[in-house]
Amino acid sequence: QVQLVESGGGLVQAGGSLRLSCAASGSIFSISDMGWYRQAPGKQRELVTIITSAGSTNYADSVKGRFIISRDNAKNTVVLQMNSMKPEDTAVYYCTLFHRGITYWGNGTLVTVSS
Repeated sequence: QVQLVESGGGLVQAGGSLRLSCAASGSIFSISDMGWYRQAPGKQRELVTIITSAGSTNYADSVKGRFIISRDNAKNTVVLQMNSMKPEDTAVYYCTLFHRGITYWGNGTLVTVSS
């Protein structure tokens, strides 16, 4: 059974930084790809970034150069460092784990960027 728990959301001013963490339970973390999605009010959920089990990363164009994803397999943790934040980054951010065609979701953490 996989459980994902996000932390670190909150309110930040435009131009500021915020760090989200996701702690995963279970034994498949190190062999799974991890990602962050977000859903802004009134919009569809979108993929923000992925980090593979091998450590390769990919980012949505909207966050490229500002956000950094990293993982610590010893601690079963994935971190999203968000810099130079914009009001359009306001959303609920979800941690995800991808394994054998199944996507596991956290409950989400709210990030609000004020202008």
